[in-house]
Amino acid sequence: MHLDLPSGTGVEEYTHYTSRKVLFLLLLCGIALVLFFLGIIIGSMTLSVQEVLSSLITPEAGNASLILWSIRIPRVLAALISGAGLAAAGVVMQSVLRNPLSSPYTLGISHAAGFGAAFAITIFGAGTLSHNLSDAVTIQNPYIITVCAFAGSMIATAILLVVARYRSSRPDVIILLGVALAALFTAGTTFLQFFSSADQIAAIVFWTFGDVGRATWSDLAIIAVVVIPAIGYFFLSRWDYNAVDAGDDTAQSLGVNVARSRAVGMFLGSLITAVVVSFLGIIGFIGLLGPHMVRRIVGNDHRYLLPGACLMGAILLLAADIVARVIIAPAVLPVGVLTAFLGAPLFVYLILGRQGM
Repeated sequence: MHLDLPSGTGVEEYTHYTSRKVLFLLLLCGIALVLFFLGIIIGSMTLSVQEVLSSLITPEAGNASLILWSIRIPRVLAALISGAGLAAAGVVMQSVLRNPLSSPYTLGISHAAGFGAAFAITIFGAGTLSHNLSDAVTIQNPYIITVCAFAGSMIATAILLVVARYRSSRPDVIILLGVALAALFTAGTTFLQFFSSADQIAAIVFWTFGDVGRATWSDLAIIAVVVIPAIGYFFLSRWDYNAVDAGDDTAQSLGVNVARSRAVGMFLGSLITAVVVSFLGIIGFIGLLGPHMVRRIVGNDHRYLLPGACLMGAILLLAADIVARVIIAPAVLPVGVLTAFLGAPLFVYLILGRQGM
């Protein structure tokens, strides 16, 4: 089992080994906390630190309090929780499929969830175009969208698991299958748009951009209820994922039910993706960027990789959202555009082959 342990076996060596990783996790916590407060302050109307602290301590009527509690806090919490969830899903998918390029986006699961949500908007009328200042899409029935998005993501997950188990689990085969699935479900979304009304087409296109700013408190509650327990399960299973990294035979000899770990991991990763996509749209590459950036520091030990990736995913999405607000202010750029700009070069770098992956 590869845990990046030092060559020495003494207490001092192990203490140095763990303390370095713990310090790195504490650093990530500090960065996430700073970005959280910056996300609250920065926007089309910049709030002072005094206004923020006053509104947090004693919420009352007023522009600052209204902006803080109705827009900024739900937005940054959505970025924090969704970024952590997508990164955790990426870590687990990379482990159970034994593929460093796996993530909800690169495997086509996000596109499948997007197709399911578009199906709900077009067929069931679950989302319409509006003219609100805060959001151009009104979600009338989030439960139908979530169920349809989850159904789409599970179809893609089932195909991936079947191919990984019965055909080939080589990285290039899995990624090529993910590309094919992404193209297939993107074509399905385009097909739905062909038969949709102008308002439905506009709603689908705007929704697929990916934007944490559309999250409301009720949306955030649903996202949190799904994502946080799933991350908790991943953390409780961290030793199982360490064993799976060493190979199926080794994991089974250590008492790990590999088939169950793989199925549950993919199921929960798909559920996280479906919920995030159904409320925030498609946000790509967080599940690829976060794990690989953290893995360079802490290695493959999931005791540190999982919490580190969650923190890094939250940091990336928080930072991307802040940049999206200021780069073409007063207009706000969809955060999914920025994550794609960040993730695409890394994906090309990894797909060309990297030693030690």
